[in-house]
Amino acid sequence: MKQVVVGVDVGTGSARAGVFDATGKMLSHATQNIQTWKDGADVVEQSSSDIWLAVSRSVKKAIAGCGNEIDVKGIGFTATCSLVVLDSNGSPLTVSASGENERNIIVWMDHRAGVQTRFVNDVDSEAQLNTGGQISVEMQIPKLLWLKQNLPATWKSAAHFFDLPDFLTWRATNSLSRSLCSLVCKWTYDGYKNSWNSKFLKTVGLDEFVSDDFARIGKIVKPLGSTAGFLSPKAAEELGLPQGIPVGTSAIDAHAGGLGLLGIKLETHPIDFERRLALIGGTSSCHMAVSAKPRFVSGIWGPYYSALVPDFWLNEGGQSSTGSLIDHVILSNSTGQSMQLSVDGKTIYTKLNEILETMAAGLAVPAALTTDLHVMPDFHGNRSPRADATLQGMISGLKLSESREDLARLYLATIQAIAYGTRHIVETMNEKGYSIDTIFACGGGTKNAVFLREHADALGMKIILGQQEEAVLLGSAILASVSGGIYSDINDAMSKMSRPERVIEPTSGLIKNYHDRKYKVFKQLYLDQMNYRALMSC
Repeated sequence: MKQVVVGVDVGTGSARAGVFDATGKMLSHATQNIQTWKDGADVVEQSSSDIWLAVSRSVKKAIAGCGNEIDVKGIGFTATCSLVVLDSNGSPLTVSASGENERNIIVWMDHRAGVQTRFVNDVDSEAQLNTGGQISVEMQIPKLLWLKQNLPATWKSAAHFFDLPDFLTWRATNSLSRSLCSLVCKWTYDGYKNSWNSKFLKTVGLDEFVSDDFARIGKIVKPLGSTAGFLSPKAAEELGLPQGIPVGTSAIDAHAGGLGLLGIKLETHPIDFERRLALIGGTSSCHMAVSAKPRFVSGIWGPYYSALVPDFWLNEGGQSSTGSLIDHVILSNSTGQSMQLSVDGKTIYTKLNEILETMAAGLAVPAALTTDLHVMPDFHGNRSPRADATLQGMISGLKLSESREDLARLYLATIQAIAYGTRHIVETMNEKGYSIDTIFACGGGTKNAVFLREHADALGMKIILGQQEEAVLLGSAILASVSGGIYSDINDAMSKMSRPERVIEPTSGLIKNYHDRKYKVFKQLYLDQMNYRALMSC
């Protein structure tokens, strides 16, 4: 029988499961959509019960796709860094103004805790040193404070606050252990000292966690590569897996993508983490780089000790809205809506790419279609490197027309703006000691040739795609393979289970000058927005 592991990833819109062999080859996979409630742009909620049901269904389907000749050695979980609230019986507690207990998750992209975030950042604390100088509205401390101040009944009854990845391992094993990855990156836990910052928690008004010895937020903390527990009989039945198999300590989904990418070996040069950046795209984008020594970079999260690669320091940049921004730009346009509805077997991205190809015929620089059209992509704030959730999107160069060609041009300008956001992040990290010159990418954008081309050209760097497109699922499988005893540690599993598939080289010639000029406009848009604010505040 073939030895395999199961990897599970819960993203913003779906739960996915994959079955992998020891070489990192995915033998089967399945996807199940999950439900999301949105109340405007800033309130986004989900259900832990719905998510676990989606996980169970996707795992069963993935296992069924492999037949019977497999020996499952372990399972690993990754998920978005969303906040899950449960009572003492493990039942969901509402985080919603609706009062519905089913809605017990504050999703990572929820920005309701803006006031609490500003308050937390006004506290003079060393906690901010490891978050690029600012604790983000997307992290858990502001959200916890919001719950305490706005939903006192939930706060009083809550017995467990989980990051979603840790909820999944708890649901699978009944273990209350937490992942070092989640706590360090989203909860201000000190990975180097391996301790909570009690003074900080008391200062911001979360002293209850200190007085109960951190039982509700994580008393037992485990590093990546360890075993969270073993699959319980109940969970085994729900997932269709053998009970008692090891369950790897979980990771945040983007970080699992880093595990699946950063260990790829290239013939051109040996693995040098200082030169590599993992770009994990989806609804949002995350930018992962690790170094042997801590690097403090303003506006970039970290340095986080052992939050990704053991004994290395992680810096994490990010863009709060990328895939969701592209969709918003397309589907908030009546032309985009009609194109989406037309039935011809092509995705709207394929249609727009074909229109761009026709429009660019004969142009020395196809990207120049956007010479007079510029986008500031911070429609949902800026995560990095400006670390300002109040920033908003801007578009310069609109016309009084709404043709398919107009939409295609705007779609291209939006992709370029996202690429300039990544360039800004890389530029900021390199100014603090990194030597990043190669991007290792995964996610929905990597299936889009225009997205890849514009990123390679805008950054002037080559982009490496892994043989396994689903790098996040591969990362969860890497965690499972170590916990299941197939590999001895994370580094060993990373090197054995990931390999390159394709290299996208930046276009040579005039394109560099064009993108350099567009990048200057990208930065100027921010300055313009700040000037507008100043004028309106007089």
